[in-house]
Amino acid sequence: MINLSDNAQDIIHDRVIHQVLKQKVDEYGNRDFFFFKDQAYSYEDLDQESDKIASGLQAMGIGKGDKVAIMMGNRPEFLFVWFGLSKLGAIEVPINTAHRGSLLTYMVESTDCRLIIIESQFFDRLEPILKSLPCVENVVVLDEVSKKWPSMAKPIRNYHLIIDNNGQYEKTEIIWSDPFAIMFTSGTTGPSKGALMPHNYAIFMGEVICHAGQYTEGDKLYNALPLFHGNAQVLSTMPALMCGAQMVLAEKFSASQFWKDIKDYGCTEFNYVGSILPILYKADPKPDDGQNPIRIMIGGGAPPDLFEAFEQRFCLRLVECYGMSEMGLPFMSSQSESRPGSCGKPRPDYEVKLIDDNGLEVGTGEMGELLIRPLKPYSILLEYYKMPDKTVEAWRDLWFHTGDYMRQDEDGFFYFVDRKKDALRRRGENISSYEVEAVINSHPAVLQSAAVPAHSDLGEDDVMVCLTLKPGKKVTPEELIAHCNKKMAYFMVPRYLRFMDSLPKTPTERVQKYKLREVGVTSDTWDREKAGYQLQR
Repeated sequence: MINLSDNAQDIIHDRVIHQVLKQKVDEYGNRDFFFFKDQAYSYEDLDQESDKIASGLQAMGIGKGDKVAIMMGNRPEFLFVWFGLSKLGAIEVPINTAHRGSLLTYMVESTDCRLIIIESQFFDRLEPILKSLPCVENVVVLDEVSKKWPSMAKPIRNYHLIIDNNGQYEKTEIIWSDPFAIMFTSGTTGPSKGALMPHNYAIFMGEVICHAGQYTEGDKLYNALPLFHGNAQVLSTMPALMCGAQMVLAEKFSASQFWKDIKDYGCTEFNYVGSILPILYKADPKPDDGQNPIRIMIGGGAPPDLFEAFEQRFCLRLVECYGMSEMGLPFMSSQSESRPGSCGKPRPDYEVKLIDDNGLEVGTGEMGELLIRPLKPYSILLEYYKMPDKTVEAWRDLWFHTGDYMRQDEDGFFYFVDRKKDALRRRGENISSYEVEAVINSHPAVLQSAAVPAHSDLGEDDVMVCLTLKPGKKVTPEELIAHCNKKMAYFMVPRYLRFMDSLPKTPTERVQKYKLREVGVTSDTWDREKAGYQLQR
């Protein structure tokens, strides 16, 4: 039996999400921690409200290792639930609020969620599938509870009644290697995978961002990305908490509201995704563009031709990085050393290499698949939940295979080239081509489809689907888009549809997507935006 030293015992118990909060409550007490719609919440408020969540959910039978789905937009209750689950050792399963249908069913069912906590405005997504979710025992609803819901397939509980308690709960031992979340990654050759993430991953990512941003107690982070994504949780909320800074939680990113919020609150930092920068830059220039309190933005995917112009216009520094939910941020530039188009250099916490299809390392300037290995314990995913074959496949040769192509220049800077797999990325959302195609192919008129990225003026991708129809069948673009709108999140719905007589294939009948990507949008491609088709959100 291994006897850990007192110092080691402290490490494994302190590097836990809710323990960090407890430490900061001891240090800062009722100092304001975050703001939402002009209301301030202190460190103590977050601690006490999450205690009530822990107490209420424990009374419902939720304990260590239980999975709880969260389907909320950005609001204080999301943070209360997240930290409350941490105190129980339960595992959050944050779900994109746009998901519906079979994909939503899959995400809840595949993670064995016993409970769903959901905003009433998203209940219409859950209602049709509740009967097909045997694992779910209860549903907790925020805001007004409709009179018809108690007759639903599952017991419906009122959030405010759940938290009507004294905040007392029975504590259990939770250490840094215990999981705190299952975060879904974009499925590419199959369904989306649920990455089981340990507590120390969140702490480690908080440390990385605090160091990169050189945060102090005087910083105020603007958090406008959705809390159901890892970025808003572990790259914004955790760093703000860990360095004793403050955070402004916005409902969502809004180009028209962004700079007003930044100036009104005095925000000094913001995490971006690539498409946000072109959106902000497209606004008409103003004489006071550079007169804002932001000193640094951290993110990925900044268009190389916009990088320096954006910094100069808004008088701030961009820090580019590369990351993925499973592995964190193995590459990062710095405030003193960056190059447009580069995601920086490898962090000292990782080993990295680029290989060809035969597993051999490529030379400088050559494209290769990125392989990663962490050097610190419990700083990456534990596994793909209930997918041992996918876990082993990703970790073959004892290296994590990212599926992304990169190249390295002679000075050690790395550049993202392309996705080896068939994922797309639109407005900060990772999209599985597999899942888009599954919905398209479910239409009775469709024979086969291939989802590929199309160039977007806002950076990243627009979704394009090339498809063939069954003999004698017909369907209009509008009918097909309406079919998609009912069965997938709005951001997954294709912008472009190209009806073809046949799709290009290999001799083994595999669709040659690279040919479709190379051709791109053609004169006979239908464009949803030009047609003026409005999606239902």
